[in-house]
Amino acid sequence: MKLQALTPPTPLFCFFFFTTLLFYPTESTQPPYACDSSQPSTSSYPFCKTTLPINQRVQDLVSRLTLDEKISQLVNSAPPIPRLSIPSYEWWSEALHGVADVGKGINLYGTISNATSFPQVILTAASFNEHLWYRIGQVIGTEARALYNAGQATGMTFWAPNINIFRDPRWGRGQETPGEDPLVVGKYAVSYVRGVQGDSFEGGKLKVGGRLQASACCKHFTAYDLDNWKSVTRFGFDARVSEQDLADTYQPPFKSCVQQGQASGIMCAYNRVNGVPSCADYNLLTKVARGQWDFHGYITSDCDAVSIIRDVQGYAKTPEDAVGDVLKAGMDVNCGSYLKDHTKSAVQQKKLDVSEIDRALHNLFSIRMRLGLFDGSPLEQPYGNIGPDQACSKEHQALALEAAQDGIVLLKNSGRLLPLPKSKAISLAVIGPNANASETLLGNYHGRPCKSITPLKALQGYAKYTNYEAGCDTVKCPQATIDKAVEAAKAADYVVLIMGLDQSQEREAHDRRHLGLPGKQQELISSVAKAAKKPVILVILSGGPVDITPAKYDKKIGGILWAGYPGEAGGIALAEIIFGDHNPGGRLPVTWYTQDYVKVPMTDMRMRPDTKTGYPGRTYRFYKGGNVYHFGFGLSYSNYIYEFASAIAQNKLYLNESSISPEVESSDSGHFRLIPDLSEEFCEKKKFPVRVAVKNHGEMVGKHPVLLFVGQKNPNNGSPMKQLVGFQSVILSAGERAELEFILNPCEHLSHANEGGLMVVEEGSYFLQVGDVEYPLDIIV
Repeated sequence: MKLQALTPPTPLFCFFFFTTLLFYPTESTQPPYACDSSQPSTSSYPFCKTTLPINQRVQDLVSRLTLDEKISQLVNSAPPIPRLSIPSYEWWSEALHGVADVGKGINLYGTISNATSFPQVILTAASFNEHLWYRIGQVIGTEARALYNAGQATGMTFWAPNINIFRDPRWGRGQETPGEDPLVVGKYAVSYVRGVQGDSFEGGKLKVGGRLQASACCKHFTAYDLDNWKSVTRFGFDARVSEQDLADTYQPPFKSCVQQGQASGIMCAYNRVNGVPSCADYNLLTKVARGQWDFHGYITSDCDAVSIIRDVQGYAKTPEDAVGDVLKAGMDVNCGSYLKDHTKSAVQQKKLDVSEIDRALHNLFSIRMRLGLFDGSPLEQPYGNIGPDQACSKEHQALALEAAQDGIVLLKNSGRLLPLPKSKAISLAVIGPNANASETLLGNYHGRPCKSITPLKALQGYAKYTNYEAGCDTVKCPQATIDKAVEAAKAADYVVLIMGLDQSQEREAHDRRHLGLPGKQQELISSVAKAAKKPVILVILSGGPVDITPAKYDKKIGGILWAGYPGEAGGIALAEIIFGDHNPGGRLPVTWYTQDYVKVPMTDMRMRPDTKTGYPGRTYRFYKGGNVYHFGFGLSYSNYIYEFASAIAQNKLYLNESSISPEVESSDSGHFRLIPDLSEEFCEKKKFPVRVAVKNHGEMVGKHPVLLFVGQKNPNNGSPMKQLVGFQSVILSAGERAELEFILNPCEHLSHANEGGLMVVEEGSYFLQVGDVEYPLDIIV
């Protein structure tokens, strides 16, 4: 979603603030719905008969509309149709990490004035816990329905999750995503969508076309991960992406979201991909999403994405051409007013057939019917009993705390400095511009949280004597009051520095230019650390990676924690981890690059390195340069030991048709199999289990994510150096051992895309890896 005004695309961040000032009624009303049984003039229409299939109901409804009425429904703020007693509907609502009122469909100024604010997505992803992600989705869907039932929602379609790959560390919106790994991003999408829409964790409860608790929308389709870098904006950017990178990096999360998550919405992106605007790409929207992936739902534009096709990109010559391009490509609804203004003239000029409008309306009204908005009073339907008490319930707030606890990553703990002793007699200096900044905890796209406790306030509950110095007025830190901070540090037993970024440094429409800490933050950190009695603790709040190399190697900095933007309970979670009431277990969902990575143009979409030009590649799968911290890195107060309990017999996997295969000394032959040539039955037969044992060699119980990678000894032909193929979170008491089973499908987990975008599995020497333990595996084709 964008944050710009809905007419011509100009720099956009101000729209976020404008929307928060919109007038909302203070009194809640009954939820809006059609087909009121007390109005026989309309309730008798076939589109109101719940016994009929939705397809028939929608067909009847669309057939009753005039052309002007049809066109009026093609925009996000769809007006009412009074003669059919159909109320207005707002397609634009937000729920990135909690129900928010930054879209137009949600009102948090009534009976319900707050909603649970979970950690920003990048930190939630660091838990590597699918079930946690699902439970968060459930809460968001439940609180959304509570708002609707209370008459505080004019729409139940939420434009989340953001499942673009966090390709470049400078991207201002990387904080909204689950990170850089396609498997993680895809699994997050599936878990979130199933939770929001009312499906079971395993899927299958919500059948295709079934009743939705709320509607989730996967965005931004596709290869969108640049907002405003130097002179390039997302509106004019043409992402040049190879078929290879599309196949195994950019598209898999969307495929998972649609096929496994059964998402009911997709948002097409602003940018072009290989010359074609995403919202005007018939191949992308119709052939791939609806055809290959069997997508059943609606497709919305990002806001004003239709207008920029003509006004910025020059792809369409006239407004009518732009309207025709997007509707014929398969888009259904326009965030903005462009379709309302220009669709009729497009029809009159014969650049668009009315059948394309009918197709779009069929998708749109199908979703509204799946939400139960054409079935009479929603309070008498499924989900009608979800009341205001569900918003900010104790259980939901406890989940927000759990998500923050499980996501926070321990990056350094020299000499077991952490956790600090729980003695009320200790004195604590809390220093830094993010120490007492409640807004920073929330990231972007947040609503009004249930509560707000800053890290400073939470830490004060553990120490009798607490001295606070901001050090910098803001995270920009152009000037630092280093002397005062140093004096506070000298006088304290322990020092906690809470530094990092906020939305002034990274956000929608604003990418970073460097990877270091802003302004004089590093100078402040070094000065305080040098003056303190003992090694200090450094906490970084940020969405994107930060080059903190000086702190990593500074012996006077004993502990480092990355806390993302941890949500409404983030301050409490931080304090509990620092003082040992929770054992940290989060692991980085992105690579933390060094500052010199900024030499790589953000506009270069290639994932694979290019040795001829010195291009280093992107993400842990392909990047060959140095880093500050690698993907999946994370320490704990416990030490976990791994071993492979079992894998396939004799360390060999045969992917030929014969069950009898010759022994080979070297399997790096260049032979391969095309996955499309292998039957689904064959791939199922070749699945094999991998059992990994993990033991907690520590004194504390811990929730620990176990990450299983597959790598190739001699990667070639664009294959990744290694890639994540499975992850599970396990709770282990001190000294406890557990065995986890991963089922690997070689067609899925041991394959990569070739240059033509076809998935292949190559013969060669591979290895399975958990932590620093490897298990050899030869694949013979």
